[in-house]
Amino acid sequence: MTRYGYATAIREALREEMELDPEVFLLGEDIGKTNGSFGVTQGLYAQFGPERVWDTPISEAAIAGAAVGAALVGGRPVAEIMFGDFATLAMDQIVNQGAKIRYMTGGAMSAPVVVRMVTGAKGATAAQHSQSLESWFVHAPGVKVYAPSNARDAKGLMKTAIRDPDPVMFFEHKGLYETKVAAEFADSFDVEPIPAGVGRVLREGTDVTIVSYLKTVYFALEAAEQLAAEGISCEVFDPRTLVPFDREGMGRSLARTGRLVIAHEAPLRGGFGAEIAAIAAQDFFGSLVAPIQRVGAKNTPIPYAPELENDVVPGTADIVAAVRAALA
Repeated sequence: MTRYGYATAIREALREEMELDPEVFLLGEDIGKTNGSFGVTQGLYAQFGPERVWDTPISEAAIAGAAVGAALVGGRPVAEIMFGDFATLAMDQIVNQGAKIRYMTGGAMSAPVVVRMVTGAKGATAAQHSQSLESWFVHAPGVKVYAPSNARDAKGLMKTAIRDPDPVMFFEHKGLYETKVAAEFADSFDVEPIPAGVGRVLREGTDVTIVSYLKTVYFALEAAEQLAAEGISCEVFDPRTLVPFDREGMGRSLARTGRLVIAHEAPLRGGFGAEIAAIAAQDFFGSLVAPIQRVGAKNTPIPYAPELENDVVPGTADIVAAVRAALA
């Protein structure tokens, strides 16, 4: 089987959607002639030129504002925020403008904009370049939030995001860009758009459901493998999109296992895991036979030193401990 990288998958989704629809264009810092800081847009400037691949000034407010404005007049912009941390400089354009256009115009207008958010810790990028801020956008009505963990999902969900009539925040973990996952299809790497709000069971189990997304999914799978050696059967559920969230998919998993562990890289306090826990407690309380366990980063800025970063950001051992707590 051919193996495709996460970054390659996103690039090919962008390429295919740009070939399909002339209104799709890209904008962001260094995404053109230099192929992007993480290489995701490699070759797209050469193929489509400066009219459709815009190198912008270093201004996240300008990037997001231009994207929302272009979307309002018929464009299909895909904006890159090189480090999602700096979405702080574009919150008005995204949350106060793009997210509210459909509501405030009574459905007469919408903002079909995708904001690619490079997120997460990847070794010594420190406190201002390592955050996981997905819960900020989950909280904003009018915005969809996607968080794919593998190449196939990244490609299919990017296509879905670009075709969506409303704003989509597309979170890409920088620690996954070089990750390759075995293809489930032929060498052509054909992927149809994947519906939002449909999660996937990555590993079946009977004792505990672990819900996770983005890079932390792989720690969950490692934990499940370790625990299997002890006779503990973990089911790993990846929601793939946070808004909309696959309540029914998680509910079916909980009906099989009765226990829930939630794991993500974002800080535990106020993280999206709290919303998942609330959904489980409200909608599927009858399935639960033990208290819900949550795993997240410690409540501190991400340190520069790799040893300290590893202590702050959760990993396999933290998920193993949470599963054992759920079974206690």
